[in-house]
Amino acid sequence: MATFTAPASEEQLQRTAAALRANNIETVLVDTAADAKREVLARIPDGSEVHSGASKTLQDTGIIAELEASERIEWVRRRTLRMDRTTESRQIRKLAAAPDIMLGSVAAVTEDGKLLAVSNSGSQLGPYAAGAGKLIVVVGAQKIVADVDEALRRVYDYALELESERLRGALGIDSYVSYILIVNRDPRPGRTTVVIVREALGF
Repeated sequence: MATFTAPASEEQLQRTAAALRANNIETVLVDTAADAKREVLARIPDGSEVHSGASKTLQDTGIIAELEASERIEWVRRRTLRMDRTTESRQIRKLAAAPDIMLGSVAAVTEDGKLLAVSNSGSQLGPYAAGAGKLIVVVGAQKIVADVDEALRRVYDYALELESERLRGALGIDSYVSYILIVNRDPRPGRTTVVIVREALGF
């Protein structure tokens, strides 16, 4: 599994960043998780509706904790947790589907500039693809892979078991690769930003 845990070389990172930018995806290279947090928070205007998928990467950077406690933005999950799952399920679904800003991570980024996101529930993939006004993704450098084939191997041979371990600890269930989203490019320049950290982050 060393190929899926070691951070990519600087040459690989620069090649990946250039390919992402060619695909209309703003890309920022930073050194540490603290740098990533600063870059993400700087891109969130006051008053924005902000949502996120479940992400160990975002948790590890401290981004989730910061926004959960923030009063300068509207944290969508804080709002939906106060709503009734039986009588307000439609409103909850709509709030989560189209926030101003969607935060998250992906399972892999290819050196030719593609993002590969995987989900059990599928809930974050609609906002990733089109529903959110803007998408900001934070990625550890160990998630850089050569191509989509290697990205899929990373998902099935490595990340899936780690996510299942996390879910078994939290909810007593295994994860599953129910949905896969491959972002080849963003047709809307300026909508998607990828912050790549030059260290291993998340899984």
